[in-house]
Amino acid sequence: MLTAVDHVQLAAPAGSEDAMRAYYVGALGMAEIPKPPSLAANGGCWFQAGAVQLHVGIEAGFRPARKAHPGLRVRGIEAYAARLAAHGAPVVWDDKLPGHRRFYSEDPSGNRLEFLEPTA
Repeated sequence: MLTAVDHVQLAAPAGSEDAMRAYYVGALGMAEIPKPPSLAANGGCWFQAGAVQLHVGIEAGFRPARKAHPGLRVRGIEAYAARLAAHGAPVVWDDKLPGHRRFYSEDPSGNRLEFLEPTA
């Protein structure tokens, strides 16, 4: 039986760790958490905000996910969108999901991210 999502892994090109830190820590407000030593040699970085973890792994021949994406719940979505925009991240609003306000953005490697907040 599944009980929770432990983490979501996204991919990125080699050498992108500093840009990912700037985005996930600076723009999204997550904290970087240490990778286990046995995995740290692979590159990449891990981030956490509350119970939400995003792992960014280095992938040879990387191509960004344009359709696949994590859906991240936020509180105060208007302010959160303004925060991302202030950090230079794209914010594209979408009103197709009933009962939610949501927008899409991209990390520095072009991975698609969805941010949503229930309206009820």
